[in-house]
Amino acid sequence: MAHYTSFRSPTGDIIDRGIALYFAAPHSFTGEDVIELHIHGSMAVIKEYFDALSAMDGLRPAEPGEFSRRAFINGKMDLMEAEGLADLIDAETPAQKKQAMRQMQGELSEYYDHLRGRVIQCLALLEAYIDFPDEEIPEAVLSELSGEINTLQSIIGEALADRQRGERLRNGVNIVILGAPNVGKSSLLNALARRDAAIVSSRAGTTRDMIEVHMELAGYPAILVDTAGLRETSDDIEEEGVRRAMARAESADIKLVLFDGGEWPKRDPASAALVDEHALVVVNKCDLFNPVGCEAAAQDMYISTKTGQGIDALLTEIEQRIITYFSSHSAPFITRHRHRMLLKEGTNYLERSLKNAPLELKCEELRQAANAIGKITGKIQVDDVLDIIFRQFCIGK
Repeated sequence: MAHYTSFRSPTGDIIDRGIALYFAAPHSFTGEDVIELHIHGSMAVIKEYFDALSAMDGLRPAEPGEFSRRAFINGKMDLMEAEGLADLIDAETPAQKKQAMRQMQGELSEYYDHLRGRVIQCLALLEAYIDFPDEEIPEAVLSELSGEINTLQSIIGEALADRQRGERLRNGVNIVILGAPNVGKSSLLNALARRDAAIVSSRAGTTRDMIEVHMELAGYPAILVDTAGLRETSDDIEEEGVRRAMARAESADIKLVLFDGGEWPKRDPASAALVDEHALVVVNKCDLFNPVGCEAAAQDMYISTKTGQGIDALLTEIEQRIITYFSSHSAPFITRHRHRMLLKEGTNYLERSLKNAPLELKCEELRQAANAIGKITGKIQVDDVLDIIFRQFCIGK
């Protein structure tokens, strides 16, 4: 119900004119009776509204996330959908928005509910035989049960082997620039970011700590990181910068390993040791590069941060790697570290349920596995097991 009206202060003065919308429970975001006030947005008007509302008995400002929490408590959304809403609000790229919408609309919840339902089916089967101790479990039933548990482990294993693409899509692909001092790492950061984000100096060791630039590349979020030059040093601060650079290299999704074109094809050992399948070899100062007697690898990128030569080609290659990274598999089902840890916990319980043990212990392992998966969406109810037992096994008939 919508009503255009005047809003007045406790003294009767008109604060503003706007629209009042009434949503009767349960047809609201929270599932409760809700009134929305659509007002003009000036600071003076908003302040008067807050002063007037705060003067009314029983009213207080909402806590952070309180409306979403009430929606969850009232069954309007589960935990994953609530997290999807938070991700949608924070989304900065089309890909982030798409993933958040999938989660908010319940697509990921359906996946986890289906997994949990299959675990509960296994549990219900064993629970039925516990209630009838005189009946021996047929070997065919045990074989079928083990096969189903193994299948569930494989499904969860595939989800866990996603190279953390869901988390990367939320937080950004890590692109780390590495190399010896004075090879042009900070200049490359500025060239790729299209702005002066890092201080550039001819003096070695200028960059002591990591400098991060958040970007959108090919529609995906990316974090471009400039690091300290890799070298032996007696300076404690610079040494810590080198240690952090090496640590960041280990977790990088894409490493841009930079070499000095003036010395090419000579490579400093510390940088060369970082070249692997996740690395792009980038030779800077290609205007100083002497090709005589040198065999250039086809995958090496040659650039000049001074003239801009090769920067667009390098950016294109980085974007292509990001696209390949996200499109090489089906859409990720794990978007947060919380989901990943609970899935690992669940599969551990499934593994333990396969061991030779009394039925009661097997049931407990399966119950814990179902609970772990249920925590992802916030659905943990023993009644689910009872419903399946009564419906499928006719207990109490």
